[in-house]
Amino acid sequence: MATTNIAQDKVELQALERFREINRAFPKTEEVLKYKSRGNKVFGWLCTYVPEEVLHAAGILPVRITGYNQETELNDGNAYMYINNCSFTRSCLQMGLKGEYSYLDGIVGGSTCDGVRRLFDLWRHYIGTPFDHVITVPRKMTERAQELYYQQVLEFKQHLEQHLGVRISDEQLLHSIEVFNESRRLLARLYEMRKLDNPPVSGAETLEILDSSFRMSKERFNEELRRLLDELDASGRKLKGKWRLMVAGSVMNNPEFIKSIEELGALVVTDELCTSTRYWSDPVVLDGSRTPLEAISRRYLSNFPCARMFPSEERFNRILGLARDFRVDGVISQIIRYCVPYAHDLPLLSERLKARDIPLLSLDVEYATSGSGQIRTRVQAFLEMIEAKKS
Repeated sequence: MATTNIAQDKVELQALERFREINRAFPKTEEVLKYKSRGNKVFGWLCTYVPEEVLHAAGILPVRITGYNQETELNDGNAYMYINNCSFTRSCLQMGLKGEYSYLDGIVGGSTCDGVRRLFDLWRHYIGTPFDHVITVPRKMTERAQELYYQQVLEFKQHLEQHLGVRISDEQLLHSIEVFNESRRLLARLYEMRKLDNPPVSGAETLEILDSSFRMSKERFNEELRRLLDELDASGRKLKGKWRLMVAGSVMNNPEFIKSIEELGALVVTDELCTSTRYWSDPVVLDGSRTPLEAISRRYLSNFPCARMFPSEERFNRILGLARDFRVDGVISQIIRYCVPYAHDLPLLSERLKARDIPLLSLDVEYATSGSGQIRTRVQAFLEMIEAKKS
């Protein structure tokens, strides 16, 4: 099969460049540094089970801690963590040790996997911030688990109030819920566009947008995303790809990986990643029966689950639903080496995709891989297999 680039529409998106500017400057973006210079607090967070609304309601700018956006030598990270910790955690630690996140006033994590938990311990000991907190996250979504997680979120809120010397009111929480729910509504609108036969936005561009959402205030992100959506509506932009794919698996922040797939003539039309769909998919529901904090905690524990959660069927059913709704021809699972939850989860997911005749390509990768070389060859062979299956 000859290599063919994704058919890019000639229409350039001016609004997209604003997101790219944020990503190019990260981690020390202009907005983060300006926010800090005005005497405000900037906190880093490490897991999608950390309720950002609580940080936002306290007047804090939440910034997601990620690693380098390309494969990098991790000598410092390797010196402090065992090599069988995933390269995502070692990359994050390396950036912290190098002072890339020196502006942080606090760090908040979740006890979601051993790698992230060890990263938090090392960060607290060797890097340090004035505030740190780990939220215990149950592995189930039962009512008892919800009660436990709510108590964890309540303790986190109380710790934050004590540290800052403030009270986080229900009114402030309600405002933050509206801001973050607006982000989720706007991202849902963006993903609806990706269901089209010829979507106006590529998978790589979508990941650029999502990356920037972790690196600026949600108010500004909502404003910029509204501008981009309006531009997409008016542009008539249409992208063409021979195959429609989903990317699933471990944490990913590198659009170049998605771009390398789309350069082979495919379109990545949806995804199942903690930096994409699993981050934004479910809103906080306010039905009058729960306090704002209870509603927030229920949303975060019952959101689109990651591979650590039990039972696994909820996640599998959501993935199969995405495959159906976005009409995918195949799924590419990229799992960072030593990412135990996703490695153990893969055989079960493979069975369910096979039962629905959805081809799966499993890639064992390092964090921030560009998708070149052997990976590109395997993706190309996978696309050839899909093509042969169609004919």
